[in-house]
Amino acid sequence: MVSAQEPANKPSLLDSWNAVPNLVTYSRIVLVVVFLGLYIAAGAWGLSNLPMRWAAAILFIIAASTDKLDGWMARKYNQVTELGKLMDPIADKLLTCGALVVASAFGEFPWWATALFLVREIGITVMRFVVMERPSGKVIAAARPGKLKTVFQYVGLSMLLLPVWQFCPDAIEVAKLPMWLNGYLFVTYVLLYLALFLCLYSGYLYLHNTFGGLPKKSAKPRHSR
Repeated sequence: MVSAQEPANKPSLLDSWNAVPNLVTYSRIVLVVVFLGLYIAAGAWGLSNLPMRWAAAILFIIAASTDKLDGWMARKYNQVTELGKLMDPIADKLLTCGALVVASAFGEFPWWATALFLVREIGITVMRFVVMERPSGKVIAAARPGKLKTVFQYVGLSMLLLPVWQFCPDAIEVAKLPMWLNGYLFVTYVLLYLALFLCLYSGYLYLHNTFGGLPKKSAKPRHSR
């Protein structure tokens, strides 16, 4: 006989695994694998195979756009599930972190920034699984700064991946970059660094909301001097 003090059985994480929004999320994970294969095959800045670089960029944009699709479907058709709340941000992290790692390996984005992204993303993902083991078993949904971070990442990485320098014959030589291309790259990196700031800030919010922040110090009696 179940004790009255024991928590009620929580629903399985795999309940509604085949909900349509979740299937869209799974498809995005498959697209991530194909995208990374094309990105790596294209080489740094797409110099090894420019068509593959274009294909990788387009596939990245398609995969990123499905992020809004599955969320919209889940809310519209009342199919918001614990599995969906867990897998959706994981699919986003696989896409963005995979792109950042390859970009850094190719010298297109600094490693220190990618490392900060990875530390935060892996840390928050591990924290989600830890929270799932609690009696409440509630998955932490993405907060607003985290969602905004994802938008900046998607736009910045899409701009980085698109080989627009193809239209500049002398783009390989930095000294000969035209003004519009310099401006394009400047905006690209500004968006990515803004995403990094939001990434770290939203990570702090996750920790604060989960563990309640730092313990408050007990008030001490004041003594007159």
